[in-house]
Order: sequence, then structure tokens, then C-alpha cells
Amino acid sequence: MENQISVKAFGLVAEKIGMNDFQMDNPGNPARFKQQLFERFPELKPLKFTLAINKKLAAEQTEIPQGAEVALLPPFSGG
Repeated sequence: MENQISVKAFGLVAEKIGMNDFQMDNPGNPARFKQQLFERFPELKPLKFTLAINKKLAAEQTEIPQGAEVALLPPFSGG
């Protein structure tokens, strides 16, 4: 059974990896997700970014549901 998640990258994160979205196997939680992400895209290691799962900011212990959309959000500047 396939357990793919949809990953969307924004801003500097998308620029670094050269794409806005891709699919990957669901690692189960954000810590393992980042580990897989850094193996695939080592250029992301020095970047600070936030994960959102299904449009909600994710804590490290959050479970990634099957078929989820995970967004890689760069730091926002604002005012």
C-alpha cells in the first residue's frame, strides 16, 4: 500500500531545491521527515524553515497522516 505525502516548498526553500512540490514516502513524523529531506537535499541543512502539515504548523512529535500535504515554510519577514 502506498503511503505518499505531497511536499510543497516555498520561498528560499523552493529556490534551494529547484522545485515547488514533489512526492515522497511518509516517514511518520517531522523529525524523520527532516532526516529524509536532508538526505535528499543536503543544501537545506543550513536553512531555518518551519513545517506545516495539512496547513497547520507541526510540532516535532506530530504524526504525519497518510496522504498529507507537508509545506516547507521559510522564515517570514514582516511588519
